[in-house]
Amino acid sequence: MGGISLSEKKTFDLLVLGGGPGGYTAAFRAADLGLHVCLVENRKQLGGVCLNAGCIPSKTLLHCAKVIEEARNITAFGIGYGPPDINLNDLRAKKNAVIKQLTDGLDGLAKSRKVVRFSGTGVFEDRHTLKVTTAQGEEQIRFERCIVATGSRPVTLPDQPDHPLIWDAADALDLNFIPKRLLVVGGGVIGLEMAQVYHALGSEITIVEMADRILPPADKDLVQPLFLKLKKLYTILTRAKVTGISTEDEAVTVGVEQAGEDKTGEYDAVLVAVGRRPNSGRIGLENTGLSTDPNGFIRVDQRQRTEIDNIFAVGDLVGEPMLAHKATHQGKVAAEVCAGRAAAFDAMGIPSVAYTIPEVAWVGLTETAAKENNIEYEKGKFPWGASSRALSADAAIGTTKVLFSKETGRLVGAGICGINSGELIQEAVLALEMGANARDIARTIHAHPTLSETFAFASEMVDGSITDAMMPPGKKGQRKEV
Repeated sequence: MGGISLSEKKTFDLLVLGGGPGGYTAAFRAADLGLHVCLVENRKQLGGVCLNAGCIPSKTLLHCAKVIEEARNITAFGIGYGPPDINLNDLRAKKNAVIKQLTDGLDGLAKSRKVVRFSGTGVFEDRHTLKVTTAQGEEQIRFERCIVATGSRPVTLPDQPDHPLIWDAADALDLNFIPKRLLVVGGGVIGLEMAQVYHALGSEITIVEMADRILPPADKDLVQPLFLKLKKLYTILTRAKVTGISTEDEAVTVGVEQAGEDKTGEYDAVLVAVGRRPNSGRIGLENTGLSTDPNGFIRVDQRQRTEIDNIFAVGDLVGEPMLAHKATHQGKVAAEVCAGRAAAFDAMGIPSVAYTIPEVAWVGLTETAAKENNIEYEKGKFPWGASSRALSADAAIGTTKVLFSKETGRLVGAGICGINSGELIQEAVLALEMGANARDIARTIHAHPTLSETFAFASEMVDGSITDAMMPPGKKGQRKEV
């Protein structure tokens, strides 16, 4: 704990329940704006799932997977390395060191801001009181306003056994051992990222996905370069579902139904990555008069205010997408409103990234959604096989796609598949927020040779001004008027 004790003062301007990205951001911002803030988190360290058992440890391990793959593929350049010598204890220690450095940093920031912290479980007693159960006992905290940021937890399969060989993402990140045969249930972001890690470390991967393709939220053509690569490395079963799981001491037997055919396989571990659900239960919301929707999400307005005037909610708790960067921005909005400032969460787009190899990133309107909603658009698409930078970096597997509204001409959506697309998509996010059209982007000078050029080239396909590697669609030999 930091700051003053509860015995010295039990009433706070703002109480934040949950110390993940949305919670600690809200607490820090509110403290900076002069509020007396209390932060309650059931972990000893701040950062939530993202920092402790999600985003950060997974990206640390994915970096290792990328290095292993790059070392293997560099033979095409006439350079060879031997097979990787993997020390699992050292790898785990490095991952934990990254987490500790970041959590220690958050501890220091909380102390510098004089945010009062409590490690324990909080339950609302009424609209202005939270009971906190800590290792030392129970305490009551009074608050004027509260921001609820309790996050989410993994969804489990029906009748899923409790067994050490059946993992959620946090278990997989513990790196207890490398299974020879790993079944990943769920072909979304978490499932594919962990498959990438364990395949690099030596596991044989099987993926079971209920949808007709991996990464269902993204457009099929955007995911296709990744799928064509992975299907050579993994067994990928789409339109499939798990029908049963039984366990033994050292193996898990799983039944899978696909196209009306039942299959049974034996695996050394099973990772269940079929989604997450909000942590809105068991925190006493009913004692405040606050209700949730049928999926357990708390309804909020653009100021993150719930139906109870003094209670706000942010992050995974308020709906999809369940992403840390969404939570942090909502946390700032809620904190600023609590401090009496004018603020609203009104993002034009929230980027999503799968940190696979290659990465897949998208923001705004997808082409699938545009067609389903009869939204007219113009599309520009540039294959990375025509990118000089991608070819020189042995990264030609990829594509960049942009969508512009036919009505306004403005960018409404974008997607990138390729190395570092999680970084590259930020240009599209900014263009979306700023209302850029195809000509704005095409006339913005991009350094050459870079991967970011592909975003400009895709926009030039719509603008009709492309000269590199491809002809303007439908305008061969024609000059576009300026």
